[in-house]
Amino acid sequence: MISVTMTVNGKPVSGAVEGRTLLVDFLRETAGLTGTHVGCDTSQCGACTIHVNGKAVKSCTMLAAEADGAEIATIEGMANPDGSLGVIQAAFKEYHGLQCGFCTPGMVMSAASLLAENKSPSEAEIREYLEGNICRCTGYHNIVKAIQAAAAQLG
Repeated sequence: MISVTMTVNGKPVSGAVEGRTLLVDFLRETAGLTGTHVGCDTSQCGACTIHVNGKAVKSCTMLAAEADGAEIATIEGMANPDGSLGVIQAAFKEYHGLQCGFCTPGMVMSAASLLAENKSPSEAEIREYLEGNICRCTGYHNIVKAIQAAAAQLG
C-alpha cells in the first residue's frame, strides 16, 4: 500500500492505495466525490475529466500515487462557495447543455480548462477542444452555446 495526500477542491485528502489504484477510483471511493464519472476506462469519453495542478486530465488514465501532493479540482469544486451553481454549470443548465447528465461533469471541467486558456473561444475552437469528450445525447450544439454564454459572463 502507498500513502497519498492531495488537496482536492481546497481540502486535504489522504489515503492508502494500491499502486494500481486509478485517480478516478481514489476520488470516488476514498474522497467520496462521486461527481467524477467512470465512463470507458480507456480515456476515450472524457466523463472522468478533472483538473490536476490546473490542467485538464482524464482521471481514468492517472494513478492516484502519481497525484500525491497535487492540487485537484473536481466538478464538486466548480460550485460557488454557497453551494449554488458556478457560472459554467449554470450556463449548461440554462442553455440545455445536458440531457442525461453523465458526460456533464467532464464537459464542465473541460470547458473550465478551455476558458482558463482562451477567454473568448470561437465555436470551432470550442468544438475542437471538446474532441476528447463524448456526449451520446445532446449533439453538442447546446453544449457549445453554454460554453459561449459562460465565456461571455466570465470574460
